[in-house]
Amino acid sequence: MSIAAKSSGPATILYIEDDDASRSLVTRLLNSTGHRVLTAADGLAGIDAARRHRPDLILMDLKLPHLSGEAVTTRLKSIPSTQDIPIVALTAQTLPGDRERALVAGCIGFINKPIDVDRLPAQIDEFLDGRRDELSEPLARQFHVEYNRSLVARLEAKVRQLEEANRQLRRIDKMKNDFINLTSHEVRTPLTLVQGYASLLEDAARTRWEGDPDAEIPMYVDSLVLSVGRLGEILGEILSVSRIATGQLEPAHGPVRLKEIVDEAVAEIMSHCQDRQISLSVDQAGWPPIIQGDGELLLIAIRNLLSNALKYTPDGGRVGVSVNTFEGNVELIIEDSGIGIDPEEHQLIFEQFYVTGDVQLHSTSKTNFKGGGLGLGLAIARGVIEAHAGKIWVQSSGRDESTLPGSRFHVLLPLDQALLIPSPGFQTSQT
Repeated sequence: MSIAAKSSGPATILYIEDDDASRSLVTRLLNSTGHRVLTAADGLAGIDAARRHRPDLILMDLKLPHLSGEAVTTRLKSIPSTQDIPIVALTAQTLPGDRERALVAGCIGFINKPIDVDRLPAQIDEFLDGRRDELSEPLARQFHVEYNRSLVARLEAKVRQLEEANRQLRRIDKMKNDFINLTSHEVRTPLTLVQGYASLLEDAARTRWEGDPDAEIPMYVDSLVLSVGRLGEILGEILSVSRIATGQLEPAHGPVRLKEIVDEAVAEIMSHCQDRQISLSVDQAGWPPIIQGDGELLLIAIRNLLSNALKYTPDGGRVGVSVNTFEGNVELIIEDSGIGIDPEEHQLIFEQFYVTGDVQLHSTSKTNFKGGGLGLGLAIARGVIEAHAGKIWVQSSGRDESTLPGSRFHVLLPLDQALLIPSPGFQTSQT
């Protein structure tokens, strides 16, 4: 045992212990002597607290859930910002070899439980003043070998547990995808019939009550057709995500005109833009004449991006589409004057079912400001773009409904297979 110069003043002590009663008792005892006590209920939380607060001393229970106290100690001693913090084992593990293994792992001392409430404050002060328990060199070598073997054994056990958990997750994920596919196909059959009869009913209603301003039946039928159409869109989104998740999304590559696809997507949402007085513009220059891709899938992706821009742009705002060609790529940019996206969400928004904001405040319409949806549109867009060997990302300084910083979505598609043959109505830019 070695004693260094005595320290002065109260200390900050981190106690890593999973038992609530033990944490409460030690906290009261050490607070009564003027020390500041921080607590953590498991090893990972303890590591985070140690890095964040840099305490003067750490009290460590050895029998912690998920990650043992010895493993936590070894980890803390490998982190530059925490490696010099003294760690004392405070534990009920008192079998032969427990003390030696704790010291080998990096602890400077060992206090047994149950604690002596009269002696504990003095014991802590001793370690704060520089007390260090040491092992003889032969004993240290012996327990170093034993400790390393036990670490490898625990690591092997954890890896096997993770492998088994991963197999179970893959099995559950396959069951989920199979269920989605079966359910979607089961629903699609009756929905197709409903859509067909709703369309026939719409035609009949318009014929019978055409020109009658007081007729309510046509309005009811219009609402029915819109609702059935929305159900069809939701079903299509779920099927698309399922195909992406299972790797079944295989683009049927062929020559397509990207500008025509964009124009078609714009035409589909133009009425909604007009209803909300949103300016939607498309640059006419810079478009490649023909690229190789799946026109139907690219239309879905671009439609989803435009709908997303519309959803998060307040009435009276603007949405713009532009394009660049450079270094064998075509870059499609969809920019809006909307509420923006926080930087920490720039990756999350492309995940399945991720929705920004409070879902309780969403409206049922996908095109209204902050409208509803399943959080699948951008995930589908990413899946389509990546299936074309492309990339998609967003730029936005943050979310602010007052200053409206807006967002810029970038879609990068390769032109390696492009047929760059000029055609009427299209211009190519020189790089």
